[in-house]
Amino acid sequence: MGLYLRKDLKGGGTIAVWEITETEKELLDILAKDEEDRDEELEEISLYQSEQARREKLSVLCLVQELFNEPSSQYPQGPVHIGHHENGSPYIENDSTRISITHTKRFSAVIVHPSEEVGIDIESIKRDFAAVEKRALSEEEREDLVEKDETDPEQMEERNTQLAIYWCAKEALYKRMDRNNVDFSRDMEVDRFSVREEGEIDVVFKYPKSEQNDEEEFEMNYEVFEDHVMVWMVG
Repeated sequence: MGLYLRKDLKGGGTIAVWEITETEKELLDILAKDEEDRDEELEEISLYQSEQARREKLSVLCLVQELFNEPSSQYPQGPVHIGHHENGSPYIENDSTRISITHTKRFSAVIVHPSEEVGIDIESIKRDFAAVEKRALSEEEREDLVEKDETDPEQMEERNTQLAIYWCAKEALYKRMDRNNVDFSRDMEVDRFSVREEGEIDVVFKYPKSEQNDEEEFEMNYEVFEDHVMVWMVG
């Protein structure tokens, strides 16, 4: 399938989504024109034992290649190289453009911005979110969930979509904040929202008491498509 979605954001920045239908060899062929410049990245990816993991990682490089090889792009043209900080967060080694990355078995996505911090996460609605509900949500957030009724498939789907939005929002914020020792249920609070095909949500990050800042509010956007939820933020 290749590039599934490209979204240029109003406040600057770009989101790109790749549907991973290609084989590993097909993805490598797409990257072939940059192969000499990507030896280190491709070697790192080759070390993953799982073919699925390698395909997901390769699809991210295909997205980056797509974004940075456009003549009219607001980003520098030519191969860019993805590195990772000690905590695993990605960065572009040869440019100051900000980047955040996410992937599932079916989709990978990146968000980039010339100067603002960014965060993105994507998740399948079909995932089992039992552990997320128990460990990542506050008591107030759990109370806002649609009632669990396993005899009602539509209600269960809405509940799972809610949980996916909660999880993706907190994951995207975690990536944007780039901090260690974050408690998802205590340090991040998602305001109540209604599930739609797309929308906005407000999230609060609560800093440790030892720091001068108390808390900071962020606005996020989300979109539901193909049994997946994607949440992103800029700034």
